[in-house]
Amino acid sequence: MSTSTTYHHGDLGPALLAAADELLVSGGVGALSLREVARRAGVSHNAPYHHFADRKALLKRLSERHMGQLLDAQRRAYEAAPAGSASLRAIAEAYLDYAVTHPQGFALVFDPEICVPGSPTPTMAPLIRANEDLLADVLTTMDPSLRGTELEAAVAAVWSFAHGMATLVVAGHLPREGMASGLAALMSLARTVPEG
Repeated sequence: MSTSTTYHHGDLGPALLAAADELLVSGGVGALSLREVARRAGVSHNAPYHHFADRKALLKRLSERHMGQLLDAQRRAYEAAPAGSASLRAIAEAYLDYAVTHPQGFALVFDPEICVPGSPTPTMAPLIRANEDLLADVLTTMDPSLRGTELEAAVAAVWSFAHGMATLVVAGHLPREGMASGLAALMSLARTVPEG
C-alpha cells in the first residue's frame, strides 16, 4: 500500500494512536485492527507492527492514553476548585464528564482483558496510583485524621461512587442531568466528614 502521508522519525507512533482513537470513537473496539489503523493513518499495513506487537498491545496503549487524559481532566478540575468538598465534587464531575464524552475510551480503560486487575502495564500502574493519590489528597484535606486502611477505603468508596454513576449514565440507566443530583447527594454525605 502506498502512502499519501509521510512521517518524520518518531511521529508514526502518535499518529497511529490518534488514528486508533478515531476508529474507537466511530466504530468502537470492534472496529480496531492494525490494518484499519494503518489505513486510517495512511501508512502501509505493516507499519503498525513497528510500534505494536499485536492488536492487544495497541488496545493497551490506547487505554493508557485515555487513563492519562482522564487523570489530567481530574487534575485540572482539582486545581481550579476551592479546597475541601468543592474539590471532591469538581473531581467527580470531571470524571463523569470524561466518561460521557469519551465512552469508548473510558470503557477501554476499565476493560479487565486490557487492564488486567492486579497486573496493570508499567505505564498504567503509575496512572492508577496517581488517580488514587489525587483522591487521597482531597480526602485528607477534608479530614486530616484519615490514614492507612481508612484512607484507602475512603478513596475506594469515592472512586466507586463516581465510576458507578458514570457507568450508569453512559449505559443510559441514569440521565446525564442526574449527575448533578447524584453528586449533590454525595456531597451531603461528605458533609458528615469534618473538614480540617
